Amino acid sequence: MTDDGAHPGVERARAPSTLLLVATLVLTSLNLRAAVTSLGPVLRDVQAELGMSDTVAGLLTSLPVLCFGMVGLVAARLGRRIGTDRALVASLLLISVGLVVRALAPTVGWLLVTSVMALVGMAIGNVLGPVVVKSWFPRDIGRFTGVYSVAVVIGTAVPVAVTVPIAEAFGGWRVGLGVWAVPAALALVPWLILWRRSPVRVVTPRMTEGPSPVAGRIRRDRRAWGLMVFFGIQGLEAYVVMGWFPTILQDAGLTPSRAGFIASLTLVLSVLVAMIVPPLAGRNPDQRPWVVGLIVASVSAYIGLMAAPGSAPLLWAILLGIGLGAFPLALLLIGMRASTSRGTSELSGFVQGYGYLLAATGPFGIGLLHDLTGGWELPLGALLLAVVPKLIGGLMACAHGVVDEVEADHG
Repeated sequence: MTDDGAHPGVERARAPSTLLLVATLVLTSLNLRAAVTSLGPVLRDVQAELGMSDTVAGLLTSLPVLCFGMVGLVAARLGRRIGTDRALVASLLLISVGLVVRALAPTVGWLLVTSVMALVGMAIGNVLGPVVVKSWFPRDIGRFTGVYSVAVVIGTAVPVAVTVPIAEAFGGWRVGLGVWAVPAALALVPWLILWRRSPVRVVTPRMTEGPSPVAGRIRRDRRAWGLMVFFGIQGLEAYVVMGWFPTILQDAGLTPSRAGFIASLTLVLSVLVAMIVPPLAGRNPDQRPWVVGLIVASVSAYIGLMAAPGSAPLLWAILLGIGLGAFPLALLLIGMRASTSRGTSELSGFVQGYGYLLAATGPFGIGLLHDLTGGWELPLGALLLAVVPKLIGGLMACAHGVVDEVEADHG
């Protein structure tokens, strides 16, 4: 089997159908955020029943991005050692078991440990998802990065909308949280079908010969560092938008219900953007116009929120939703800046591992600035300043070539 996704052994024997591969990719991707976004809507109920303090609740809401960062740094090594497919199946098992056991949590400590279990599974999936796209669809990375991104965004938004109704209809927060183990378990089914139908490994072979030389090369490549900064700051912005945008609108005079509705439109629009950006950007040999365009949308939103937050909140929400298209663009660049599946794995781990750790500073830092000043001008100004290295990093990441030439030459 070649490492670039050609899978000659599969083609000579019985290659999996494109439909099965797409179904496997989508069902896996849908489960990479549910453990995070299902908790927020019922967090107060969880606190009341388990006696959880606000401090611990704050820790719990900070765990996802920290786990994504720290586990992301070693996920590529796991995929290299046991194979990407086995690592992804393990991630789905961690998610499903973690969510079931979390729903049964008798204590706060139990809740924290089981949340970490599910988050570790999601962190592995975050890093290895782009590897699957690169391996299975090497000639159409843009379109299938869009499919992957849309599935991740839908898996982010749906639990926010339906966890509370499920909890109210079926007896409380435990059902509302535990139900998300079901789609994670169902996502294992197409993987089992793939293993049964394919006479050889369907993603990447096990690699036990030690670290790849491409890992060191990536850490010395300015394109990889630029992509990491671009990914990290877009993540920082995304977590700030999800965490603080409704509060900014409420402080501007909107009612809580209207602020929540407008903020939800940002997530809805981000789904549409994720459908559009990767396929179109992937057809163009130069992604720099996309980097600039998405950043212009975010900058316009921040300036509008600073100058007149309550005058055109719908416009600011639309611009923020467009700006969130930096996430699928970053995923596309991960696939385009590496020539092999192993190189994609190493680059994805580097970019997402350090990128999520950078993103973790966002919600806390913005909240701290707001507490110090009592307003939103300085926090939004800080986001405007953060856009500068994001722009530079994005332009660096768009430089032609790949970061794994060593691997490509010898693979």
